[in-house]
Amino acid sequence: MRSLTTLVAFFLLVLLTQGGEADVLSSSNFGFLVKSEATVAGTPETVFNTLVGGISRWWDPAHTFSGDSGNLSLEAKPGGCFCEEMPNGGGVRHLEVVFVSPGKTLRLIGGLGPLQGSGLAGSMTWSFGEAGDSTNVGLTYGVGGYYQGDIQELAPIVDSVLRSQLQRLKSYVETGSPEP
Repeated sequence: MRSLTTLVAFFLLVLLTQGGEADVLSSSNFGFLVKSEATVAGTPETVFNTLVGGISRWWDPAHTFSGDSGNLSLEAKPGGCFCEEMPNGGGVRHLEVVFVSPGKTLRLIGGLGPLQGSGLAGSMTWSFGEAGDSTNVGLTYGVGGYYQGDIQELAPIVDSVLRSQLQRLKSYVETGSPEP
């Protein structure tokens, strides 16, 4: 329980330092739905392939259990794992891939970060749409289930973290660096 409290406090700190309005589409005592969007210079295939094949290069290491995004991998196939290797043979299955349409849609299920240990489940969908020489990327994450506390308080925190990850992907595709 103490580690869960620490992670929630960390996410709150991230939220307060990033500012901006949350894109929380809905929330209740049972769950929430967040959405972020960005236009990324590049084809849908390029952006999709960078999301999947380059996740270890653009994902924020502060949002890993190991502190090193180089330990992340993402298999873009049904049953594939968004996983993280840990020291001494340990590991984390962050999310499981359930739907793949390369260059169009990637859907994963599971609970990220502190959501994983609290009885919450989620469905995350990445969508990629052509927009001239760019790609409109949508990221939605719906979460529901049991949470000891006010689940609605988590929605803006999760939104902020995911919005930051999307901005890092955009920056990495466009500049080669994940730092916006």
